[in-house]
Amino acid sequence: MISVPNPLRLPADIYFGEVSGVALNSKGMSSRSRAGHDGARLRRRGDSAARNRRRRRFLRDIGHNLYAWSFAHTVKVDRNDNIWVTDKGSDMVVKFTPDGRVDMVFGRKQEASDEGTGPPETSGPAAAGRKRQVSSGDRRRLGRRGQYLHQRRLYQLARRQGGQGWELAEVMGRSRLGPGQFHTPHSIAVDASGQVYVADRGNRRIQVFDGDGKFLRQFTIDVPVPPDAQPAIGNKPGEAEIAAGTFAPGSPWAICISPGPKPVLYSADAFPGRIYRLTLDGKLLGLLGQSGKRLKQFGWIHQMACPAENVLYVAELLNWRVQKLVLHG
Repeated sequence: MISVPNPLRLPADIYFGEVSGVALNSKGMSSRSRAGHDGARLRRRGDSAARNRRRRRFLRDIGHNLYAWSFAHTVKVDRNDNIWVTDKGSDMVVKFTPDGRVDMVFGRKQEASDEGTGPPETSGPAAAGRKRQVSSGDRRRLGRRGQYLHQRRLYQLARRQGGQGWELAEVMGRSRLGPGQFHTPHSIAVDASGQVYVADRGNRRIQVFDGDGKFLRQFTIDVPVPPDAQPAIGNKPGEAEIAAGTFAPGSPWAICISPGPKPVLYSADAFPGRIYRLTLDGKLLGLLGQSGKRLKQFGWIHQMACPAENVLYVAELLNWRVQKLVLHG
């Protein structure tokens, strides 16, 4: 494995904060970061000519000081190079055109003048027309004009007191571990046949659905943890934290599927900080990395892009960077 140092070169006066998202368009790359007092910025990079293809040339910020920014979460690029971003703090989704203009907005952030203004609630249903703790786990279908065609809410969270912290509320009488139930769905990928893969982070599994939301299968990643493994920050997760799911080994924080005739699924966890290479049925093909600050080490991978079977771009929260990984063998 090779880690390419500084695949995204910034001007001297611009810095990444926590890089919460990374995606590629037809010409280059976009990344999302929690940087500066304005909450978040969307940065684009692209290749204007063949000579620039190895040096992801900085083009510009888009969305700087945008009204929607509060707590950056993820970024996606569609087949027409439109850029879609989610903001967990404002509970909004924003669509940009390829040239960086706001095209559509979904939801509305809470303002100081609103009645009952305070920290956002994460339990209970969202108000009509609004999102709740929006992330890449909120999957919807939209018409070309932005109308909702179909919606499948992936999760409902209830706040419960006790050592487990956040727990999934029972939905329609079913257990949080039942097929189609979720505890913090955190990342989504779609394969060439249209099947949808959901990183059910709190339940430490990946669930697979067809395009209409019908449950197909699920699998977990079970690989022994080295005895000397260390977390990226803080103390090593205890039994209660591991049982809660988020910091359990193999718990998927970010997933992506490579294109081409032989696709593979990549999944990243926070502890012990590894990336797993899998078949689309969940068979382990290999793993790489560990928690840390150096190249080929990771600090909470929040989103990944895999433009080829052996190429990965990973966005890290704790290390304020994007790494480009080239795999061999």
